[in-house]
Amino acid sequence: MEILKPAMAGTLESSDAQVTVEPGTQGIQLTLSSSVMNQYGRQIRATILETLERLEVKNANVTVVDKGALDCTLKARVECAVFRSADCSQQNIPWGGVIV
Repeated sequence: MEILKPAMAGTLESSDAQVTVEPGTQGIQLTLSSSVMNQYGRQIRATILETLERLEVKNANVTVVDKGALDCTLKARVECAVFRSADCSQQNIPWGGVIV
């Protein structure tokens, strides 16, 4: 899926994450900050990158500010931001169908 414009999903509330995606040209550039980075940083990064891979995003600048979100929340926020950025969130798409 091609990232066409900047888009955001999520909040900065506790147990949530704010995901911002923007068009990029050099693969996936991920900037991650998390209140639980020391404990779960590798898992959070893996979840985000796996979700982008399943959505077939090849080039994007992705910024994630995590406030202790569960994996399912991270997946949902990334999926929503990508769909918004690709201008397909208004179409009849299977929300959650791409993410396993």
